[in-house]
Amino acid sequence: MTWSSRLFSPYRLAAIDLPNRIVMAPLTRDRAGPGNVPTELMAKYYAQRASAGLIIAEATQVMPEGQGYDATPGIHSEEQAAGWRKVTDAVHAAGGRIYLQLWHVGRISHTAFQPGGGAPVAPSAIRAKTKTFLNGGFVEVSQPRALDLAEIPGIVQAYGEAARLALKAGFDGVEIHAANGYLIDQFLRDSSNKREDAYGGPIANRTRFLFEVVDAVTAVWGAERVGIRLGPVSPANDIADSNPTALFNAVVDGLDARGLVYIHIIEGATGGARDHGQPYDFAALRKRFRGAYIANNGYDKALAEQTLAADHADLIAFGKPFIANPDLVERLRTDAPLNQVVRETLYGGGAEGYTDYPVLNEAAE
Repeated sequence: MTWSSRLFSPYRLAAIDLPNRIVMAPLTRDRAGPGNVPTELMAKYYAQRASAGLIIAEATQVMPEGQGYDATPGIHSEEQAAGWRKVTDAVHAAGGRIYLQLWHVGRISHTAFQPGGGAPVAPSAIRAKTKTFLNGGFVEVSQPRALDLAEIPGIVQAYGEAARLALKAGFDGVEIHAANGYLIDQFLRDSSNKREDAYGGPIANRTRFLFEVVDAVTAVWGAERVGIRLGPVSPANDIADSNPTALFNAVVDGLDARGLVYIHIIEGATGGARDHGQPYDFAALRKRFRGAYIANNGYDKALAEQTLAADHADLIAFGKPFIANPDLVERLRTDAPLNQVVRETLYGGGAEGYTDYPVLNEAAE
């Protein structure tokens, strides 16, 4: 086998055999139905992309308070789980494998999404300098309130219940979203967490919420079916830390001790520069973890092959290319040109810019 074919070689992800090392990254598309229930159109969208070695479904809120954007799916009701079952059945029927990403946005929300119009919750009452997607447009996020100590166990429990519903919905595993400035990331960072209790201050306290969530989710699934997404230096949603190397060394050491199946790492700035936050040694981070390393951010075929050949990753995640190319795996394999993303249809809407991107034979016709 030549080094350049590693991208298309099989990989054993604990209990699951992947036919290739190409992962479809989670991508918010804002197309859930009433009640934030997944739709038949979503089932078609994911089934179209089932040739990926692994699909990680879009970020999905674990409780009503965890929502921060229009029409994002949930996994906190039986109806939502039944909607997701249509998605997983469609993906499996097409020969694919699919994980669900578990999500709580924390302060990256708006009072319009919160039960009773309340303030979004966060580790500390610090408003993020960022926007959310509401009523078809982007608006400033709302001022959050700091979580009471007594409220935190209920959120951890919600992650566990969401994990149970994801199992019922037929997923092959789950990914905990701990990146991009959402609630878990907000607890981790000293810029957004100014708490003076057991969840704030030193790194051991700021990682406490993350590890409690991990323990609740792995209690349902087993560690061999649970991955996690991290963005050590990504500034997404106004997040930062004064010492990301020390913080994420501690995070990954704790995850390794718990035996998680993979870490899914955003290298650099989410959707932006790969060299953001340098020097940060992602290769050293990988060496701290015995499970699989999924590399993410700005990968094309050449960089993916180079990274796999250097043994700097086990799997490579592609995001936006999967939006416009349902047959991305075949296009990469044959060096075929890629469809370009239509930005106007990224968020919200129907089939246009969602399930109507052509595959190779259609494009030829």
